[in-house]
Amino acid sequence: MSKEQFVSRHIGPRQKEVEYMLSVIGKPSIDALVDATVPAGIRLAKPLDLPAPLTEQEYMGHIQKQAKKNKLFKTYIGLGYYNTFTPSVIRRNIFENPGWYTAYTPYQAEIAQGRLEALLNYQTVVCDLTGLPVANASLLDEGTAAAEAMAMLHSTRSKDAVKRDANKFFVSELVFPKQ
Repeated sequence: MSKEQFVSRHIGPRQKEVEYMLSVIGKPSIDALVDATVPAGIRLAKPLDLPAPLTEQEYMGHIQKQAKKNKLFKTYIGLGYYNTFTPSVIRRNIFENPGWYTAYTPYQAEIAQGRLEALLNYQTVVCDLTGLPVANASLLDEGTAAAEAMAMLHSTRSKDAVKRDANKFFVSELVFPKQ
């Protein structure tokens, strides 16, 4: 496969698609489109100084050399983070499953939707295992999880006269500071 074939296969629309797009928006060229939409003051006056394109095989060799430069270090995050064994079936089907971290829409270029789906599945499993009607899974971190749990408890508590004014939570001084 030539370098041109690799580039055109992976980068941008085809020439017919470009021509159609330009005809629809009424511009004669991509340069005219850029001139009409991107202020000249923020554009570079010269082309980027980029290396020549690589073939797919050349790129794979390059990226593997780069990856070998990575160094693995022991983490010392501490306070609530412990060494654990994660079974390979969980690692592969949950942590390494691209369905959980691939953006589903072009306008949402983050992993939010996959993460939300994973949290919903987690909550469903917790409800199934415990028999509870609701479960909580924090969207952020342990501190947020605690706040969400308190809000959930507060909103589901009995509304009778005895508990109507129950608005205080007590947290042990032994809880990790981050939480």
